[in-house]
Amino acid sequence: QVQLVESGGGLVQAGGSLSLSCAASGRTFSTYALGWFRQAAGKEREFVAAISNSAGKTYYTNSVKGRFTISRDNAINTVYLQMNNLKPEDTAVYYCAAGNTDYEVATPIGPHSWGQGTQVTVSS
Repeated sequence: QVQLVESGGGLVQAGGSLSLSCAASGRTFSTYALGWFRQAAGKEREFVAAISNSAGKTYYTNSVKGRFTISRDNAINTVYLQMNNLKPEDTAVYYCAAGNTDYEVATPIGPHSWGQGTQVTVSS
């Protein structure tokens, strides 16, 4: 497992942008697939985006395609989520997660490691 710490959440107006970061501990960071999930109040946690260990493949849920970009820097053990053109429905606690395969970070029951979450609030 790996320890994950998110940062970068906050309050933004609709149409604005935020960039989330997730710093990881451990020497095996580059071997993990990484994902971002979110959980809105009263709703289940849902998949947002994922990236393979080599950053060769990225995956997005349909509602964020064209607006969000996931990336990673294995040299500094960090994964990012750039969020543009934010909408009120993007309001949620955002979590980063790590798994052994791309599939594991595409579903909320797959990752073996989770961050503590960071709040993103988009006002209309």
